[in-house]
Amino acid sequence: MSQNDNPSLLQRTFKSMAGVEPHELSAVLLSMLYFFFLFGSYSVVKPVRDAMGTVYGINHLNQLFLGTFIGTLILAPLYAGMASRLKLSNFLPWVYGFIALTILGFYALFSGGKVSDRYVAAGFYIWVSVFNMLIISVFWSFMADTFSRTQAKRLFGFIAAGGTVGGIAGPAIATLLAKSVGNNGLMLISAGGFIVTALLVKLLANERDKLVAASGSEGQRTNINHRLGGNPLDGFILLLKSPYLMLIAGFLLLMTFISTVVYTQLGDLMTKAFSDHNARTQAYAAIELVVNSTAVLIQLIGTGRIINRFGVTLGLMLNPIIMVFAFLAIAFSPVLMILASLQVVRRVAEYAVAKPTREMLFTVVDQESKYKAKNVIDTVVYRGGDLIASFASVAVLNGYGDIGLAVLGVIVSLFWFPIAWVLGKRYESARSAEGVAAVPVAVGH
Repeated sequence: MSQNDNPSLLQRTFKSMAGVEPHELSAVLLSMLYFFFLFGSYSVVKPVRDAMGTVYGINHLNQLFLGTFIGTLILAPLYAGMASRLKLSNFLPWVYGFIALTILGFYALFSGGKVSDRYVAAGFYIWVSVFNMLIISVFWSFMADTFSRTQAKRLFGFIAAGGTVGGIAGPAIATLLAKSVGNNGLMLISAGGFIVTALLVKLLANERDKLVAASGSEGQRTNINHRLGGNPLDGFILLLKSPYLMLIAGFLLLMTFISTVVYTQLGDLMTKAFSDHNARTQAYAAIELVVNSTAVLIQLIGTGRIINRFGVTLGLMLNPIIMVFAFLAIAFSPVLMILASLQVVRRVAEYAVAKPTREMLFTVVDQESKYKAKNVIDTVVYRGGDLIASFASVAVLNGYGDIGLAVLGVIVSLFWFPIAWVLGKRYESARSAEGVAAVPVAVGH
């Protein structure tokens, strides 16, 4: 009698919660732990990054945004070049090991008295902002290369809950320990967390082989015991030659643009509503708490069911639909309570449904696109959208106020909506055997 014929209580519990099959349980739990330590480690060091931004100068943050975008342009081909030369099973853990080493390097600089150096502070701010996008991209690339399209529909929302819990635990640790251990102590905690993450990646790589064997025809058919081959610019080439990948890039660009518009508008209304900085921090914290708490509940018990019931297309279209009505409401009544409430709804929908759904799109592309083109989309395109939207939002806000920003949001959301629809239909119609292949450019493995 196999293990699947007589599942344990733990297996039955996860099966009823999120449709996790017994043979998938170990890989799913390792993936959740991986995402928990990954996002938790970043969340611990994020307040240190923000503090370094104030050292550089709050009036020069646009320079840091520009530096972050340039950093992603440099890092994307370096990442692709390393992925072309190293076995993925060895390369993926070392991504996080390298992050830990760089944090320890900055720890040494700050301990040596460089904490007040504006350019060291700027370097730390930019590097953390750059690797933030890289580490999340690598995680979801690995997930898309571990779980099949069918499995992803059931499991990605549940796995995403690990990162959401990490996003709650990280700031809690930073808040509790910031005064007692200081910024340097938080950096050591973060570096230790990334080392644990690297070990979990290695464990998951071994578990992945067992999952693929046990899943039969439903599982992913790729393996990670080889190098990808090719050259450092493959990610850009794959993106530009694949209409499907360009649709994903367009979707993310507009999603990022909308997020920045809302962020700018919320910041403006917060400034008008609260003269005290502590009150603003408390208001932001309340929004974060409601968003993360609600999102994790939906991710644990509802995301898989929602996507299985309504499909990937609706999952992608949910946020554009919400934002059209949200910005219309703000245009007619630009008050903080309405915007804060809509921000909660938007981000819960994004974290619980849209984000896991977007990552499913990569389960039907070839392995090279999962690691190279996806990295370009998640770093360069994302930060490019951030940069463009930040300048556009400030210009519109200064010229037309909050109503002008709301109108801009409606216009962008109306462009975002058809892209989400077309992208969802392309994904849903992709044959599982062939997928949506990007143009192959690699030179062999």
